[in-house]
Order: sequence, then structure tokens, then C-alpha cells
Amino acid sequence: MRYIKITDLASVIRSKNAGPYELTLDIIFNSKESFELARRSGMFKHELFAKLYGIDIENVIGVVEFEPANAIKATIKRPVVSGALGETDVYGSQQHAPLLGLEVPVGN
Repeated sequence: MRYIKITDLASVIRSKNAGPYELTLDIIFNSKESFELARRSGMFKHELFAKLYGIDIENVIGVVEFEPANAIKATIKRPVVSGALGETDVYGSQQHAPLLGLEVPVGN
């Protein structure tokens, strides 16, 4: 099995608030071909995001493949509400780091 780093396939990997209780994670691929490789890998499921973020699978609200933008988007419940005492990223803009180490299986 051959793997390609997500950072070689995607031009944008980001996170942001989706309100005070949720985070949205965006992976925008640099081409239709890269998007299709990721899509066909089958790895971008609720289980992946639960594992990456150390949360229960029911806290992964949704995973969407958005073909017009060559993007995969996931929404998860924030472990700490935005602005709450002890919260360190009020905008949710620094939560994409676990995605950066992903490697996408692309066959032989």
C-alpha cells in the first residue's frame, strides 16, 4: 500500500468555530484528482475524526464530501465551549493540527 501525505494533497487545512459549541474542520484539496484520491481512500469517516480528537464518535456531528469545492468538512463538538474558563483557542483556529499528520492510502 502506498500513502501520500495530506499536506501534499490539500492546499488548505483549517479549523474554525461553528458557533460556541462546535468546531468545523476543513480539508480543501489542491485538485479534483487529489480530492478523488482522498474520497476513494474511504478513510474520512466519523471514526477517523473521533480518534484524531480523542472524542466519542457521537461527538462527531458530521462529515461531508463537498465536491464543488474539492473539500471534505467535518464538524465536531468542542471539548471546551468557546470563551469558557480554561479554553485556550476562542476562535477554534488552531485545532486543525491533528489533521496535518494524516497519510492517505492510495493503493500500490
